Parts: sequence; C-alpha cells; structure tokens
Amino acid sequence: MAPPLGDIAHLGHVELLTPDLDASVRFFIEYLGLTENGRSADGTSVYLRTWDDYEHHSLVLTAHETSGIRRTALRASSEEALQRRVKEAESAGRTGRWVEDEPGLGPLYVTTDPDGHEIALYWESEWYRAPDALKPGLKNQPQAKPGHGVGVRRLDHVNFLAADVGSNGGFVHEVLGARPTEQIQLDDGRIAAQWLTFSSKSYDVVYTEDWTGSTGRLHHIAFATDTREDILRAADLALDTGVFIETGPHKHAIQQTFFLYVYEPGGNRIELCNPLTRLVLAPDWPLITWTENERKKGQAWGLKTIESFHTHGTPPVSA
Repeated sequence: MAPPLGDIAHLGHVELLTPDLDASVRFFIEYLGLTENGRSADGTSVYLRTWDDYEHHSLVLTAHETSGIRRTALRASSEEALQRRVKEAESAGRTGRWVEDEPGLGPLYVTTDPDGHEIALYWESEWYRAPDALKPGLKNQPQAKPGHGVGVRRLDHVNFLAADVGSNGGFVHEVLGARPTEQIQLDDGRIAAQWLTFSSKSYDVVYTEDWTGSTGRLHHIAFATDTREDILRAADLALDTGVFIETGPHKHAIQQTFFLYVYEPGGNRIELCNPLTRLVLAPDWPLITWTENERKKGQAWGLKTIESFHTHGTPPVSA
C-alpha cells in the first residue's frame, strides 16, 4: 500500500553534469535568468537558483566528462516524514547513505530508484536571504525578478529515462508517496511513460521508457515560466542567442503543458514550460491511461513526439 500523501513536499533541486561548465553556467544565467549562489571549494560545482525559490539553490552544475543527471533532491515535509521515507526505502531494499555535501542543506539520505538514478531525501533547509542587489520589492518574494533572459520562476519537474518504467514509477509511488496522474500503456501492456506528483501540481517526476535498454539516463529537466507568452519569448531569445531549439513552442496533450525544448551547451535537454494553470486538486483523481494508438496522434495540435533517447553529447546540428 502506498504511503499517505504529504511525506515528500516537493522537488527541491537537481544536479546536472556538463563537459563544458563555463558555457553551461552562462546558459543558465544569461538565457534562463538564474542567479549564481556559490561554488564548491574545488570550483567543479556551481549552485544556481531561480528567482522564486525559497531555498539555497534550484540547480547544481558539476563538471564531468559527459552530460547527464547525478542527483535529484526531494524535500520532506518534516523530520518525521523524512525518517518514515528512509525506513520505507530500506524496507524496500533501497538502502542508501547519509551525506552532508551541499550548502544550505542539512543531512541528505541518498538512495537510488530501481534504474539507478540517485535520489536524495532531506528536511533541513536554509531559507534564502537576498543580498541588497537582489532584494525584491515585495516581501513575500525571495528575490527580485531578473531583468534579463527568460526569467524562469522555478524548477518544475525532472523526466528520467528508464529501462523499466513500471518498476520505477512503482518505487516513487509506493516508497516515496507520489501519486501517478497520467501514463502511456502500449498494446503489449507495457507502461511506456508515467507522470507522478507529490503535491497539487499535476506532475513533479516523469519516467519515460529508454528504448535502448540503458539505465540511469536523463530525458530532460524543466523550468516553469509565468505565461505562455514567456515560452514564445524564450524561442525568440534562443534564435537571437544561438540556443539550439529541438522542438516547439507547442502543447503537450498529456498534462496540457505549453512547452519549448532546447539544449544547453553541455548537452542536456532543457524544457521551458507553462503548466501553472493546471493543478490536480481532486483527492480521488483517477489515473488517466493513454493507449498506443492515441499517442500516435502526436501532441495536442498534431506535432509528432520526439524520440526518447538523447542523454549525452551535443545536440543535433540544425540544417
């Protein structure tokens, strides 16, 4: 039986790997509008934050020989909730380790999902205090809105590639307490993708089938904007600044998200999305299942879906 909703409060942050740390940092600051909030002692990791994040950082960029994802951090709703989830993870055979290796955070319990993605659970978190240069005009905002780039509001979700979507979705549902909201089921009964949420957002975590059979890979991470018009502006800015657009602006049929897929210089796919008007408020929300034939119709206005195999290296070269 799945645990009660609420033990995991929300998606905290992710750590991305990049073979070009300087270029990736410039992308997230200059194009997306994130703010740098410190570096590791050895300079190999940079901590960045979206303007409406109350925590120390929303994203960690770490120098590495390839792109990809290293860690996804989820904040618990209390110390007691954290300990409950740790106990459940260990009971499910996902025994992890305790670390204190990120600024602004207390102890993190680091485990993995069945596919090998690193999942960190934590409770203690230092609330961000903006320096004078970034103080907001309104006291209920953590930071002033950026005057450059897209100006994304928050980290919205992470989409993992997985060899077995069902077992990974089951782990997030049964051990961590998320509820699945939508999924794709192929004609042979296999679950090809599943969307799960920890809160009233329609999704925080997604698993998409990796048709190569590989494990531990990333499909994309996503940042939320205030409006659809911000997505259109992001496309214009990408064109002006040489950011590679993979697809969009368009609308997903599943979850109805207005989106744009781009690549950052390190080779990670980044989604800009506007899901802010869609919430799952019903406590008895039914799991919506899309068939293989329904998915062949493509996105909401007929655009075909992209293949789910990118993880490392540079984006395709545009013609």
